[in-house]
Amino acid sequence: MEKQIKNYNIDDILEFKKLHPCGGKTWKVIRVGVDYKLECTTCKRIIIIPRIDLRKKVKRKIED
Repeated sequence: MEKQIKNYNIDDILEFKKLHPCGGKTWKVIRVGVDYKLECTTCKRIIIIPRIDLRKKVKRKIED
């Protein structure tokens, strides 16, 4: 029983489970590595989040 680890690519748009204080729920991936660098699509705030924490926060990937 293997767990499938989701990998996200640069320019993917992710929807989080909880709202950001600005009211936005969507984040754009701007860097990939051990950590992910994300930019809020509403207020342009940039955060760096560890890969393991991101898996818990993402609700879904928004398809283009």
